[in-house]
Amino acid sequence: MLEAPALDLRGMLRTLHLTGMADNFADLALKAATAHLTYENYLAEVVQCECVLRAQRRIARLLRQSGLPAEKTFETLQLTRFPLVVQQQVEHLRSGAFIGDAINIVAVGKPGVGKSHLLAALGRELILQGKAVWWTSTASLVQRLLAAKRDLRLPQELKRLDRYACLILDDIGYVQHDRDEMEVLFTLLAERYERRSVAISTNLVFSEWERIFKDPMTTLAAIDRVVHHSVILDLTSMDSYRAQEATIRQAASLPSQEAPRLPRAPKVTV
Repeated sequence: MLEAPALDLRGMLRTLHLTGMADNFADLALKAATAHLTYENYLAEVVQCECVLRAQRRIARLLRQSGLPAEKTFETLQLTRFPLVVQQQVEHLRSGAFIGDAINIVAVGKPGVGKSHLLAALGRELILQGKAVWWTSTASLVQRLLAAKRDLRLPQELKRLDRYACLILDDIGYVQHDRDEMEVLFTLLAERYERRSVAISTNLVFSEWERIFKDPMTTLAAIDRVVHHSVILDLTSMDSYRAQEATIRQAASLPSQEAPRLPRAPKVTV
C-alpha cells in the first residue's frame, strides 16, 4: 500500500505522461534501498523503465501504421531457399545500416519466389529498430499520388511520405502505367533519391522497365535513380515456391495406388 506522498508522485507522473516511471518507481525504490544504490543509479533505473515503455509503444504504433502483412516475417521465411549471395546480402541488410545512407533495395525475380516476403521481413526488422516503414502495392500508391495531383496537393503528399525511412513498393512490374501514372511514380522516386530509401519488388528485369515508364529516357532516368545507390537481390534463377508447394500438396492428396487383386481361386465342391 502506497503512502500519500507516493500516491501524489504517481499522480504527477501520470499527469506528465510518464507511465513507465509511475508504474515502477515504488518497486525500484525498494530495490534501491536494499541494494544501497545511489540516487543517480535509482533515477537511471526509473528513467530506463520509461524509455523501454516508450520504445515498445513506438514499435507497436509503427507496426500498426506500416501496412506490413503480419505473416511475412523472417520466422516464416525459408531463407536457406535463396541463393547464397542473396542470403549474405539479406544478413547485412538486417542491420538497418543502409537506411542511414539512403540505399535502395530491388528484389527481382519471377512470381512466387518470395520477393514480397523478403522485403516485408526486412521492413519488420527496421521497425523493430525504431525506423518508420510503409508497405504498399505500387498500384495503390500510384492512385494515391494521382488523386493528390488532381487535388493540387502532390507536394504535401510527398512530404507526408517523406516521414518514412523506407517505402516498400510491392509488385512494380504488374502495373501498366499510363503517362500520368508514370509521371507521379517517377516524381516520387526522384524526390526520394539520395534522401530516403525505397525497396521495390519486381518481376521485370531492368531492360523491361520501359513497359512501366513508357518513354525510354524516363525509363533510364528512373533506373539511374533507383540503382545508383542500391542493393540488387537477384532471384531470377529461382522457381516459384508456391508452385512447388502446390505440386507437393496435390501429390499428397492423390489416393495411394491399390495393390493388385489376385484372382479368386475357384470354389471346389466335394
